[in-house]
Amino acid sequence: MATPALPNPSPLLDHPLPPEPKPRRETKVWKPKVRDPDAREPAAAAQDPEEDAPEEPEPEQDEGPEPPPLPTDAIEPTPSGGEEDTDDTSSVSSATAATDASAAAAATGGKTERPFPAATDLLHISYNQDYGCFAAGTKTGFRIYNCDPFREIFRRDLGPSPAAANEPEAAQALHQPPVAGGGGGGGIGVVEMLFRCNILALVGGGDAPHYPPNKVMIWDDHQSRCIGELSFKSPVRGVRLRRDRIVVVLENKIFVYNFADLKLVQQIETAPNPKGLCSVSQQPGSIVLVCPGAQKGQIRVEHYGARKTKFINAHASRVACFALSQDGRLIATASTKGTLVRIFNAAEGNLLQEVRRGADRAEIYSLAFSNNLQYLAVSSDKGTIHVFNLKINVGLTTNDKPLPAPDADVPHMSPSFSFIKGVLPKYFHSEWSVAQFRLHEGEQYIVAFGHEKNTVAVVGMDGSFYRCQFDPVNGGEMQQLECHNFLKPSDQP
Repeated sequence: MATPALPNPSPLLDHPLPPEPKPRRETKVWKPKVRDPDAREPAAAAQDPEEDAPEEPEPEQDEGPEPPPLPTDAIEPTPSGGEEDTDDTSSVSSATAATDASAAAAATGGKTERPFPAATDLLHISYNQDYGCFAAGTKTGFRIYNCDPFREIFRRDLGPSPAAANEPEAAQALHQPPVAGGGGGGGIGVVEMLFRCNILALVGGGDAPHYPPNKVMIWDDHQSRCIGELSFKSPVRGVRLRRDRIVVVLENKIFVYNFADLKLVQQIETAPNPKGLCSVSQQPGSIVLVCPGAQKGQIRVEHYGARKTKFINAHASRVACFALSQDGRLIATASTKGTLVRIFNAAEGNLLQEVRRGADRAEIYSLAFSNNLQYLAVSSDKGTIHVFNLKINVGLTTNDKPLPAPDADVPHMSPSFSFIKGVLPKYFHSEWSVAQFRLHEGEQYIVAFGHEKNTVAVVGMDGSFYRCQFDPVNGGEMQQLECHNFLKPSDQP
């Protein structure tokens, strides 16, 4: 099949206004034949005594989706310069995946002051692949922001969908309200950027979605319209993009497509995945995908270059969050307990390091590797952003399992008292974070490392954006560099 002409390059930062739209073309739809991937048995792994006891098995949900209809029009992303050798995979947070936020107390001590109330119109926040931008889905459309320097790049306020009147039955079948007419129907529940180019993936969300929540719409900002769509029989939980792949996450399945022709590459069965957890590497020429496995506490790693699948039994309880480094070599995981974070070798599944967020149970919202793989950032419902040192030699062979260096914060025990070590709780000998940034407990934040050295960017579902800096030598509390309410009119250019 001949590859069609690419859209004109138009980095969003340099050209916020699209050119005149091209004539609309009719999109034909076809259904490919889909074969389930070969079943593979997971490798056995010992369970950590620090994890919760195994939970009761949950009943399997009978999803039964058919292979999605695909548009025949081929599309390809239009990259802009300076996006290759940057940070990690995208980090995502949605209102549907968040826990109910408790009322925040007045800020005291080391916590930052709350500059604004919670943003009730916000449905989704996510970073792009190099962490240089973030996207926000709202009840009226979507917005794109630059992180450093902070500014709004552009916004698209979407009116009611023109197809809303023709799709009430599909909405009822998904137990979703039909797209509203009049002043409603602009809700966007998922926005996935592709670096800084003109192609985005959108999914409707909220009480009045602009698109059906079971469809992924491929938006071309040059033409200010959708140029393709992927339809499913159940709501879409997440989307991940790279220059050559589109990954769509459902409750119990993941579909992987070629970006050039929207051809189905693979269909993966997963454990129940309401958060839409999935990560894909971004380094050119190397495709690694991480998703939940079929069993509780398990993650599945697809190495498309080597044509192999690896199963890692990461935790005894369910996996709540994970992150993949941009080069696809390291995986960080956290369970529903939220006390420990484990770092694995993606190729062999070896446990390389284990760090401790805290002793109390917490919900982990995001994990992020630094570009140089020296640090790991963690956010949770406790409201504190943690940065950990990674004591991993990434130059080692995949069969090596390096031991973490001793933690300087753990006092050395003399041989005469070494017998006490066997009876002390494990957290006395854990590796703790070297730097912290305290925000508001109960709010949902996603974290990323900035392009400036030793900086961290934080985006909140309350409409907040923070940028702070940590001291890699002395550690301790991070220094706040800036704070913005990205939904506040006065903050817009």
